[in-house]
Amino acid sequence: MRRKDREQGTEFIHRVMDRCAYMVLSMTGADGLPYCVPLTPVRSGEDIYFHCAPEGEKVDALRAHSRVAMAFVEEAEAVPRKFTARYASVLARGTASEVTEEAEKTQALRLLCLRHCPADMDRFDEVVRAWMPRTAVWKVRVESATGKANPGD
Repeated sequence: MRRKDREQGTEFIHRVMDRCAYMVLSMTGADGLPYCVPLTPVRSGEDIYFHCAPEGEKVDALRAHSRVAMAFVEEAEAVPRKFTARYASVLARGTASEVTEEAEKTQALRLLCLRHCPADMDRFDEVVRAWMPRTAVWKVRVESATGKANPGD
């Protein structure tokens, strides 16, 4: 990291991962070309979970090349008259794997729903039963992460 004065620690990294609206997952496509996609994540320890369809370009890419990079941004806004931006971001790398064990898959979906739609948890069991066969869950084991912030002062 070039700007060591903006580098942040583990607590900051986890906070940004836990509060960002979405992350961008970057990977190498099955065809060898770069590919990235925004996703709604949830963190559990050092693992990041996301859900998706069980087939498609993202799944093909992850099956071909499991090494990924992720970008999480909690805030980003221009600071008027300062010619700078206020931001809090995290860049992470890891290895992706499909979650196939039903208990872990259900728990990951529960964590995702608790984070992104907590008011609807009364319907969780019903919805998961209906959607489980058509939903894939992936886990990225975070192997390295850096956090960076600019308060915009």
